[in-house]
Amino acid sequence: MKFYTEYLVFNTKKHREFINITEDVEKILAKSSIQEGMILVSAMHITASVYVNDAEQGLIQDIDEWLEHLAPFKQEYRHHRTGETNGDAHLKSLLMHHEIIVPVTSARLDFGPWQQIYYAEFDGQRSKRVIVKVMGE
Repeated sequence: MKFYTEYLVFNTKKHREFINITEDVEKILAKSSIQEGMILVSAMHITASVYVNDAEQGLIQDIDEWLEHLAPFKQEYRHHRTGETNGDAHLKSLLMHHEIIVPVTSARLDFGPWQQIYYAEFDGQRSKRVIVKVMGE
């Protein structure tokens, strides 16, 4: 079995941002020369997420509103007693999860018809990393 690893780096312009990284992941897969296996894409920060869903702008806005409803920004989070102000970002990340695994078949991401990979940033405007690890033959 072969392994290939690269990192994506993000420094978002907004505090919360959703970025389609499918093309970046496909380029890394192509460089790996792996034909059959799987690819792990994982946010390396506890206030960000990686997820798979449709690349439709209305849905992305719905997801953002849903997350804000479930984990709104508020001063009362106990986490804020540490001097941080990103308690909601931690909770949003827990709801969306921090990593995905996608099958690789014939050197391509083996997706359903509308699936895309997204990086979701909930406490941005500073440098963050995502690891992309391709495993297979």
